Amino acid sequence: MKKKTSTLRGIAAAGAASALTLLGACAAVQTTDTGTVGVERKQYMSSMVSEAALEQEAAQQYSSLISQARSQGAVDTNAAQTARVKAISQKLIRQVGVFRPDAANWKWEVHVLNSDDVNAWCMPGGKIAVYTGLINQVKPTDAELAAVIGHEMAHALREHAREQVSQQMVTNMGLSVLSAVTGAGATADLGSALSEVMFTLPNSRTHEAEADRIGVELAARAGYDPRAAVTLWQKMGALSQGSAPPEFLSTHPSASSRSADLTEAANKVMPLYQQASGK
Repeated sequence: MKKKTSTLRGIAAAGAASALTLLGACAAVQTTDTGTVGVERKQYMSSMVSEAALEQEAAQQYSSLISQARSQGAVDTNAAQTARVKAISQKLIRQVGVFRPDAANWKWEVHVLNSDDVNAWCMPGGKIAVYTGLINQVKPTDAELAAVIGHEMAHALREHAREQVSQQMVTNMGLSVLSAVTGAGATADLGSALSEVMFTLPNSRTHEAEADRIGVELAARAGYDPRAAVTLWQKMGALSQGSAPPEFLSTHPSASSRSADLTEAANKVMPLYQQASGK
């Protein structure tokens, strides 16, 4: 028993040491400028998860997903919907330089996927998908649709996926050491980690608040009423009355203060909207 306890302690100590080593490899970064909404939090990224590697993996996964959906006749099938989504997205993309100039040169892609799910997302590097379920069930105005797309773009601009993957690597380091000692399976590769972060794990409230604020400003600068973000989330919430919440809400937790925070952000950027729209 003593020998077993000593071994376990040794494994735990090795795990702790390895975790500290990885933490030391995490650097504090500011992925975006603060904008009018004032997003200033510093983020910690692992040197083991480079921006370029994650963007390359995202591009490959997006290409595979779109190709599979296209083979099933489920991509951009409604010309009017596709044109609308792409037009709104392009107006928002033209504003990204306010938060990070390099994003203006990303290889942005936008597609509408046939699915009853009420959902939308943007992968690292600007790979956007909007589901027909969101358009058909929520029936968003252009300004509300801009709020959805801007919110998802903000996650990519802030590199929230890379931040989550970095945090996962730190959290799982002890398990990695245990696997090495016991001969168990290796840790998940970057592709699996990205898939889990994008499509399975919920975003933190901090990430959601940042995406809300940046999305509101992108919309305002593109000439869309930023107050539409509030009515959008009200519509989203109404869909979940008496039933399971839409997938979009299940992976985007809504805090009780969300409407108040969105209203505050919208008020901050109203002058930008008025200038852009001439109102």
